[in-house]
Amino acid sequence: MNKAYKFRIYPNTEQNMKFAKTFGCVRFIFNKMLGDKIEYYNETKETLKVTPAQYKSEFEFLKEVDSLALANAQLNLDKAYKNFFRDKAVGFPKFKSKKNNHRRYTTNCVNGNIKLFDGCIILPKIGAVKMKQHRDIPKHYELKSVSVSRTSSGKYYASILFEYEQEVEPVEVKSTIGLDFSMSELYVDSNGVEANYPRYYRRKLDKLRRMSRALSKMKKFSNNWYKHKRKIAVLHEKIANQRKDFLHKQSRQIANAYDLVGVEDLNMKAMSQALNFGKSVSDNSWGMFRTLLKYKLEEQGKYFVTIDKWFASSKLCSKCGSKNDELVLSVREWTCTNCGKSHDRDVNAAVNIGNEAVRIATA
Repeated sequence: MNKAYKFRIYPNTEQNMKFAKTFGCVRFIFNKMLGDKIEYYNETKETLKVTPAQYKSEFEFLKEVDSLALANAQLNLDKAYKNFFRDKAVGFPKFKSKKNNHRRYTTNCVNGNIKLFDGCIILPKIGAVKMKQHRDIPKHYELKSVSVSRTSSGKYYASILFEYEQEVEPVEVKSTIGLDFSMSELYVDSNGVEANYPRYYRRKLDKLRRMSRALSKMKKFSNNWYKHKRKIAVLHEKIANQRKDFLHKQSRQIANAYDLVGVEDLNMKAMSQALNFGKSVSDNSWGMFRTLLKYKLEEQGKYFVTIDKWFASSKLCSKCGSKNDELVLSVREWTCTNCGKSHDRDVNAAVNIGNEAVRIATA
């Protein structure tokens, strides 16, 4: 099994320059290989196989950075290239922009070239970097790789991937719950409890608009422009951290309390575009919540069941099973004509999702 820990790191001035060079070289080699692949394919209609080593004689600066970081850039490109030809809906690989302030590279642990000790992490070509390690690593965990990232606000993080052996025994299902997606509350469960999502982005939207308006009036690329842009990035990062903290806590509570959880397999991107709810969907981060909930359940031997998006969870009566085909999205409460049961739309949907999840798990 694999598990990743993300720690904040504090490089000094020299290490900061080395990280910047590594980010730049990774971006350069990715774009260079992608450009050569495109040119070769247009001429021959065949796929060109390239490696970073082929470019080091021409571009000497590539020898100054971690070779494994360049190799991982090649692997990422090859994967994206193959995914496109296998499924055109994925989209063709795009060139990496120098203007993107969020930068990242990945390196692998080979022959102990990456080590953790006394609040530091040793990275290839970088050296020992101070790190804020907020939790201990079990001794039987084996370090596999490290992804170093720099956020738009200028903070550095090291996401460390470990591999470990652990047999997870499936638990006996005694408690189940269904979760129905809610645009305003994140979800409503089959017990009628709402998540009460604080909507962090919406609460800061007016402030973000004022700051963006002030930025637009400043001279571009001036010192004040960069300072103000960083303030906006810091605020966005705070919103993202608040959201992630809330989702972690909610998913942990559910994972500890229930043995089986059922959710709908919704296409959130299509929903945000079709219904023009882009900001609300992005603020909720339903996809992230599902990801966090899934791994928290699976590491305990519990069950995470996704229900088909075409399952009529809202239109089915959770008591008698009859279907109300005339139910529209604007109707939030309805009464079953067959059994007379009154339903709250979201709670009824969550109950149906929970029942369907049990049926799938026991089939």
